Amino acid sequence: MLSAIVLVPTSCQNSAMTDSKPNKAVAIIGGATAGAEVASRLASRGIQTVVFEQNKRPFGKIEDGLPRWHEALRKKEYEAIRSKLSLPLVEFVPETRIGDDIPFEDIVENWGFASVVLANGAWWDRPLPIEGAEAYVNKGLFYQNPFVIAFNHAHDEKWSGETPEIQDGSIVIGGGLASIDVAKIVTLTCTQRKLAERNIDVDLNTLEVKGIPKILAAHDLSWEDLGLQGATIYYRRRVEDMPLVEIPTDATEERIAKLKKSRQTILDKATKKYMFQVEPLSSPDGMLIEDGKMVGLRFRRTRVEEGRVLSTDETFERRTPAVISSIGSIPEPIPGIEMKGELFDFSDREFGRIESYPTVFSVGNVVTGKGNIVASRKHAKRVSENAIEIYLGVGEQENGREDMEITPSDELARTAEIVGSHTDAQAMLSESEYQALMDRVAEQQKRSGYSGSLEAWAKEAGEPC
Repeated sequence: MLSAIVLVPTSCQNSAMTDSKPNKAVAIIGGATAGAEVASRLASRGIQTVVFEQNKRPFGKIEDGLPRWHEALRKKEYEAIRSKLSLPLVEFVPETRIGDDIPFEDIVENWGFASVVLANGAWWDRPLPIEGAEAYVNKGLFYQNPFVIAFNHAHDEKWSGETPEIQDGSIVIGGGLASIDVAKIVTLTCTQRKLAERNIDVDLNTLEVKGIPKILAAHDLSWEDLGLQGATIYYRRRVEDMPLVEIPTDATEERIAKLKKSRQTILDKATKKYMFQVEPLSSPDGMLIEDGKMVGLRFRRTRVEEGRVLSTDETFERRTPAVISSIGSIPEPIPGIEMKGELFDFSDREFGRIESYPTVFSVGNVVTGKGNIVASRKHAKRVSENAIEIYLGVGEQENGREDMEITPSDELARTAEIVGSHTDAQAMLSESEYQALMDRVAEQQKRSGYSGSLEAWAKEAGEPC
């Protein structure tokens, strides 16, 4: 998706609104957490933003990437995104795939945007790192994104996608919050089934809120009474390395130790409440195949030294009815942008810059690959504050940093200086050029059937699941 940012004259910088037309524009590709964050920051500084979204709604993976019990969080994020994209000087262009519907180079070079911001997230699952594993997708091997989506639509009569059976004893490969959600899907669903066999009706949301032990105790049952194994997460690093709490780059050793302890505490509470297990220092090393189906994995023990994961000679096997890979997400390729392996070929990962397109920046999960709402929002704010706004000439650096947890590295400062040097060289849009750009935006909105009102459009589309 594309995000457009419009720069304002120097006399209008950092003011909320002005009667004059913006004289610069930027495009934002992707309207979810990161894209909406950049759009709102720029709009509040008098910049016209144009947000190109490939989907009908701008909620990205929040809409279907979170298990359905995250109802309150989902509604909160929906409202935050809606409010940011409904600000003056923000235009929303739905159902438009940059690279397909509009060539990427065309948006960058010909529309009149001073900059383009990639905020298109990470929609594809990172492949399980075992040669030949892809041959067993839906044959014992499943990936997190389609697995969660199918779970969310389990009772949707209109759902036509794959619906893998949720099976006790499943193995989850990963180590982040998403991996925990997958393990919870397994244990909560299997618990609900076992209770139903005893004519005990408990909805999944209640089970998730109260936790499995409390619900069982209320019916004079124990976990052992159900005869379930639960799910097991296999993680290649240590428990304290699991990214359940973000560690700021400038954190002291004492602070790092406390945050790592918090990670252990969070995990302990989750495993007890949802009855799953974690096997750290275990990396997938081979497949167990029977009758054309994956029935387990061979693991290799690892150790961590100075932050590096090292393999040992010890291996072990685990059989399972299902392997669910949850090792991170990668961006969908966009025609016109070179790839380096699974990721965009960034010349500067600090700000997600691309060598062949010096006016392009990238924010959120398309750079971090973390699939974490808070991390995505923080990254978008950081890049906007330290690069995009400087580049566009609307920064507030003289007022100090808004987020004191983030300390710019020498490389970040160097990049900021480089992008800042381009500001004076940017051509200003005349009023007629600005109007021509906005006419093109309106034409694309019309092709998408967009009415111009995000609120009306969302109501017409129906409230997402």
